[in-house]
Amino acid sequence: MSNKLKGIIASNGVAIAKLFLFNKEELVIDKSNISDQDKDLHIKKVEDAISSYFNDLDYKEKNEQNEEVLNIVRAHKELLQDPYFVDTIKEKIQNENKNAELATNETVEQMVMVMSALEDEYLKERADDYKDIGFQVLCKIKNVVPKDLSKLDEECIIISKELTPSDTSNMDKEKVLGFATDLGGKTSHVSIIAQNLDIPALVGMQDVSSNIKGEELAIIDGNQGILIVDPSEKEIEDYKNLIEKEKEEKQRLEKVKNLEAKTLDGKVCEVSANIGNIEDLKVAIEHGCDGVGLFRTEFLYMENDHFPTEEEQYEVYKEATQMLGEKPLVVRTLDIGGDKGLDYYDFPKEENPFLGYRAIRFCLDHQDIFKDQLRALLRASAYGNLKIMLPFVISTDEIKQTRIILEELKKDLDKEGIAYNKDIDLGIMVETSASIIMADKLIKYSDFFSIGTNDLTQYTLACDRGNENISDIYNNFNPAVIRSIKHVIDESHKAGKWTGMCGQFASDTKATKLLLGLGLDEFSGSASKLPKVKDIILNSNFKEEEKFALTILDLEDVKDVEESIEKHN
Repeated sequence: MSNKLKGIIASNGVAIAKLFLFNKEELVIDKSNISDQDKDLHIKKVEDAISSYFNDLDYKEKNEQNEEVLNIVRAHKELLQDPYFVDTIKEKIQNENKNAELATNETVEQMVMVMSALEDEYLKERADDYKDIGFQVLCKIKNVVPKDLSKLDEECIIISKELTPSDTSNMDKEKVLGFATDLGGKTSHVSIIAQNLDIPALVGMQDVSSNIKGEELAIIDGNQGILIVDPSEKEIEDYKNLIEKEKEEKQRLEKVKNLEAKTLDGKVCEVSANIGNIEDLKVAIEHGCDGVGLFRTEFLYMENDHFPTEEEQYEVYKEATQMLGEKPLVVRTLDIGGDKGLDYYDFPKEENPFLGYRAIRFCLDHQDIFKDQLRALLRASAYGNLKIMLPFVISTDEIKQTRIILEELKKDLDKEGIAYNKDIDLGIMVETSASIIMADKLIKYSDFFSIGTNDLTQYTLACDRGNENISDIYNNFNPAVIRSIKHVIDESHKAGKWTGMCGQFASDTKATKLLLGLGLDEFSGSASKLPKVKDIILNSNFKEEEKFALTILDLEDVKDVEESIEKHN
């Protein structure tokens, strides 16, 4: 009899193959202290190990074709070059007489703890990168050759307690048909690689690695979130038919991805991507994005050891703008604070930093930093369709202050004879209760709205999205959230302006028809989901979805909303 195990869906798809149990080696860390005379020797051990791993990554970068794997390789190279990371290890050796292994391990654990405490899922998952490079450097220090998945004898589904970005980037892509792990999150690099390779993946399965022996035949269903071990003949036959249908669907979406997202009755929407860097943009372009609805610029700051200069920022914004040509690039100004700190700036201690000194509040209070970014954005706007977006806005005054600064900077650029788009758009993220209630006033000073549903849902429902005890309350389909979205869209349309959405809800294909019917103009989300979102829009009738949305707005309970949407879809 088959055994069905549940997991969190990290990547969609279905595969049938034997299970391969991948158990990694456990590294035992030497916890002894060293003498003063041995400090230089242990510092050199660390330097040699980091240098050796950096050379491995260098070689991989030159020979790797997969864009997402390249992103990870580059990210790991940046982390290895982070002065804070390297200097902390050396300080532990120099000042605390820790040996090379212990100093490295303690530093990695500290970095993992800091990243794991963040609320932003995208940033939280970066803890895996620190774990990964720490493991690789420790293997170099201990002269251990880590196991990998680069050479496999037959097609299989990998089962493991945890897979690191290195594990997935090195695996035999011809033989691995899917994977399931005890740990991990759906926004981790590992999950993103699975999406990029178009293979099913389940994470957070808790104890799957201790409940299988390996070699069992299994079906991994990344659409339903289940692993079926020892399936029946009927289950195998049914899933073989499903795999064939999915193959045809993928071929069809490949033809759809570059089409204009126009409904059957003529309404045109933009299907854009959320990005954090140039590598993300390359992946988005491959998936047929109509532009970028959210460029998270905080990564330019967080992956640096100083506030990036105007010139450093300008080069990045210019490259992204040029890559998109006439397609829009919506750049969110610095959204730092809350759960996102900087190694080189001490934020004040706050009882509730998420409602504190962050985003536009920080920028208007540090206008020298803000002006560097705005000036860089203005200069880059000369090369394409760049738009500026302000995060965490609660008042018209914040927009007015920013506009005054922009006008001053424009005058300076005119005097210097530097080109820029004189009519550059300035919009805001709608993600607070204040911005929903004041939407009719805020739109007077904004060229567009972009709804950030991750925070909007959290603040509208007074529900911490990182709190497991109330995770069932945090739901984008809550009637209060849907009514808020409708109100914001309507107020922008009354003013002759447009509204996009850059929260995760925008790429939730269960919500696409509803959001279309609510009047959303731009959907911006995960690159891998864009072709499917576009396909749904292409096969929808706007007038019909508009009528359906009105029925949803009349419902009172989340359950009723979800059931109606499931039936309608």
